[in-house]
Amino acid sequence: MGAFVVDTRTGRFGVVMGHVGPYVQLRPYGGGKEWDAAPDAVRDATPAERLTATSEPTVQHD
Repeated sequence: MGAFVVDTRTGRFGVVMGHVGPYVQLRPYGGGKEWDAAPDAVRDATPAERLTATSEPTVQHD
């Protein structure tokens, strides 16, 4: 939990929040609505990807 990853099916960056059933639950960096991703579609973010995602302004989603 807490790992910074990329959902390769959607291209979205997220933080691992846990798992439910066969899925990994991800939340956008900075907050927002969680989404489910298949474990085989999740990879660690590269240092460059992490820097890009953490330096962009965050948008809060309701």
